[in-house]
Amino acid sequence: MIVKKRTIVTFHVLAILSVLIICLPVLLALIISSQTEIQVFSNPPKLTFSNNWVSNYTTAWNRVSLGRMMFNSAFIAIMVTVGKIVMSLLAAFAFTHFEFKGKGILFFVIIITLLLPVPVRIVALFDVVRGFDWINTYAGLIVPFWASATGTFLFIQRFKTIPSELVDASKIDGCRPMQDFFRVLLPLTKNAIGALVVIEFIYIWNRYLWPLMATNTDNMRVV
Repeated sequence: MIVKKRTIVTFHVLAILSVLIICLPVLLALIISSQTEIQVFSNPPKLTFSNNWVSNYTTAWNRVSLGRMMFNSAFIAIMVTVGKIVMSLLAAFAFTHFEFKGKGILFFVIIITLLLPVPVRIVALFDVVRGFDWINTYAGLIVPFWASATGTFLFIQRFKTIPSELVDASKIDGCRPMQDFFRVLLPLTKNAIGALVVIEFIYIWNRYLWPLMATNTDNMRVV
């Protein structure tokens, strides 16, 4: 019993230390954001909060249209996340509950796209978006990222773990395929959806290279 308590205490101490280490860069950024330019470049650095919070944040907000950029980032991240979730769920539903020719090859092609990150295909993507006249538009920043091999693969694996008897029972009760999807599969996939929402939102929010190439005016820049 004593050994178990020591193990629990050790685990909690290590967890707290890990959280503190992860939070240190955020704390450092907050400290620096409150300082003057002279304090930021002082040697040795001053790791104390200053009294310039309001003036620093007001300057940043007005000088670079920070409010507009944050709105763009939030709007794009939300729309891409919603689009990816919807398309991934529908694709996974098709792969797991329908039979059609070339399903294996198509799934293989989808998985292969994981080996092609955006920087590798960014020139071709730019040509396609320019052909649609989507440069410097929300469509050009959102639509190209709706397809998600990661999301499709995640939901396929999740759907496979759901007992087929549940779907069979709903069919006996007269449910059509989309009714099975909404009444049986979606309620049992909430955890996977929540996890993917967090992952995709952070992924899109942190994306830098594509918005830099696909926009050329300040009102379309992201934060």
